[in-house]
Amino acid sequence: MITIENLKVNLGEFLLRDINLDVKPGEYFIILGPTGAGKTVLLEAIAGLHPVLEGKVWVGDSEITRLNPEKREIGIVYQDQALFPHLSVEENIAFGLEMRKCPKDEIKTKVNAMAEIVGISHLLKRSPATLSGGEKQKVALARALVTEPRVLLLDEPLSALDPETRERMQGELREVHRRVKVTIIHVTHDFEEAIALGHRVAVLNDGSIVQVGTPPEFLRQPSSEFVARFALSRNIFSGRVVDTADGYASIDIGGVRVMAITQSSGEVRLSLRPEEILISREPLQSTARNCFPGVVSEVADRGSVIYITVTLPPDFKPPKSAILRGCPDFICIITRQAFDELKLKKGVKVWITFKASAVHVF
Repeated sequence: MITIENLKVNLGEFLLRDINLDVKPGEYFIILGPTGAGKTVLLEAIAGLHPVLEGKVWVGDSEITRLNPEKREIGIVYQDQALFPHLSVEENIAFGLEMRKCPKDEIKTKVNAMAEIVGISHLLKRSPATLSGGEKQKVALARALVTEPRVLLLDEPLSALDPETRERMQGELREVHRRVKVTIIHVTHDFEEAIALGHRVAVLNDGSIVQVGTPPEFLRQPSSEFVARFALSRNIFSGRVVDTADGYASIDIGGVRVMAITQSSGEVRLSLRPEEILISREPLQSTARNCFPGVVSEVADRGSVIYITVTLPPDFKPPKSAILRGCPDFICIITRQAFDELKLKKGVKVWITFKASAVHVF
């Protein structure tokens, strides 16, 4: 278990402050945030590469705050791999064991075993210069894991890879973690990567933790507008609760009254993920409490999926069951097949439908 208590790191031009985290034994923990948020600074503070101004770092029952990096039993892998170009793959993996003066037979056994786990046994005699980006990352991973660290730190290990390799490496990281069972803290700015790999996610912004939770919580229950925008909720509104009954609230977002499940009152903020919105050419027969007519105002083609912006215009009269007084925009996401079947284009009249439970109020 890794425990971070009130950690503060001052680098002059950047301040990491009031960091409190508990990472469970064997957990795959993600630190997520935009460029410049302090992710790498936090990782390197855990590794002992930056002096800690305040706070403590624990691994298990051992406080390691003031220990030298080599005594912390922590491995770290950077996005640029930092492999030794003059050494073979086998020699790169063995490097840490040789520094510890392990017996040669033991080194060979451990290197072969770790190479098998990460799937690079066939590359052991190769030079790093002949490897692909994904292969280099596997070598760096094997080199860090072969010394049996108590904690493995990964600093944006997939960011330099092409999309196909990155997706494949995500699956391989999951499998390596399953087999080795080491506690991992993985830093990334890619929220899809965080969702694919993390048991839990800590969102970091401007040197502070702003939310910790499971991937579904991060996606559907953002704690702030920053988290909602970073998670690409896309539909974020200011509103005012105008009525409540039976756990539901009617929230005016500038003309449209949206139903949500909340105990909040007064001025609020809402977020709604684009995949939670159904789009149709006619009103749907559904138990969903939100159903509004609108007009397609923007079409953004993203290849396999398409983002549709639907504007709720005042000149398109809804039935008596709907309340419509303004012109907010809702962004929906659909497959290309659905787009073609619905024959959507700018100016087409549509209906959008979503559940009250899909609306997050904060």
